Amino acid sequence: MRGFLRLASIAFMSMALASAALAEGKPHRIAIQVDQNDPQVMNMALNNATSVIEYYRAKNEEVDIDVVTYGPGLHMLRADTSPVQDRIKRLKDMVFPGKIRFSACNNSKQGMEKTEGHAISIVPDATIVPSGVVHLMELQEQGWSYVRP
Repeated sequence: MRGFLRLASIAFMSMALASAALAEGKPHRIAIQVDQNDPQVMNMALNNATSVIEYYRAKNEEVDIDVVTYGPGLHMLRADTSPVQDRIKRLKDMVFPGKIRFSACNNSKQGMEKTEGHAISIVPDATIVPSGVVHLMELQEQGWSYVRP
């Protein structure tokens, strides 16, 4: 019985070490949703992104972040109405290229253009995605973590 317990203990420790090794190799990826035209929510999303970047930078680990805006939250990435344009630029400059993305929902953009009767420009640091909600869903299906501030 003692031999069995020793073998079981060794097997358990081996599995734990293997799991830890796999966890260390797992990429850190987080999608942050912004769906409100509220500067406090936008700043909270940017605070979350900054905190995550600083945390993993201190651990010498990489992280990918995608701030996804749709509906009224698209104002965060509108060149004419964004109250956080300067922070977006500073945050982009703070990280290596490609490690943080800002995704703007094209459905929301087209809806706003129709309502307002003119074209809407998106900040240069943003990428237009067909649908913000679908983009979030697909990121989660790919294993990305999700935060809504």
